[in-house]
Amino acid sequence: MYPSRFRYEAARSLDQAVRLLRDGGDEAKVLAGGQSLIPMMKLRFASPELLVDINNIPGLDYHHADPDGSIHVGALCRHADLEHSGLLQSRQPTMAAAAPLIADPLVRNRGTLVGSLCHADPQGDWASVVLALGGSIVAHGPDGRRTIPAADFVLGPFENALAHDEIAVEAIIPAPRGAPAGGYLKLERRVGDFATAGVAVAIETDGAMVTRAGIALTGVGGSTIKATAAEAALTGRPLTAETIAEAGRLAAEAAQPKSDHRGSATYKRHIVRTFVVRILGRIEGTQERAA
Repeated sequence: MYPSRFRYEAARSLDQAVRLLRDGGDEAKVLAGGQSLIPMMKLRFASPELLVDINNIPGLDYHHADPDGSIHVGALCRHADLEHSGLLQSRQPTMAAAAPLIADPLVRNRGTLVGSLCHADPQGDWASVVLALGGSIVAHGPDGRRTIPAADFVLGPFENALAHDEIAVEAIIPAPRGAPAGGYLKLERRVGDFATAGVAVAIETDGAMVTRAGIALTGVGGSTIKATAAEAALTGRPLTAETIAEAGRLAAEAAQPKSDHRGSATYKRHIVRTFVVRILGRIEGTQERAA
């Protein structure tokens, strides 16, 4: 199927892009990687009258760490850039684990982390990762910039908190206060498929003690789910077989899956519990070897 007719504008600056979005109203969409928007347009699930291409805007294709340790990812930073990032490998294990699992190589070469967050797909991998890490999204609009916590950014399936004349220009991952550890696992029927279920875990430790825990779930609800009870069960306690099992159980209870062609709701909860236990178990094993 072919998309509906639309007007195309290639913006040369953020201010120009904002003006185009303002003039286009609710019928305008931003084009960055296009790996989510273009397929939806081809299926006519989305029919924007105007596409505002931001790929010619300089200075948005970065990812770097600030002196305080926070990580910034620009709107045009591709998945592939993060997949091969030495910065993530050395400083941010949860993001490093997720980056190679995003879709397939073709999508990773063009798609962007920020675009994935804006798409707000309940099965989107980066949304869980950024939520588990306590990240935020910076929006640029006619009144300047504002920062939106990841927990408040997704309003529902395929709906985000951006105004129609705002552009998400970067994602920010706060600096860890303890030693960072974590991972991302997802079950997919084939490489590049959407997740049947996925789990992002990001913890910080001081010695053996967990000082912060973030757990977020992919594909098991109407939007990305933060497993707050599971996080609380870990915080202030060491990783042991008992605390890990409890976190896995509580994360599975937080899931809100529906039975479909990918599996039953019971099966998906089992996957969530298994993935939480597996990620935390690996971290515990690393701690024991380092002791």
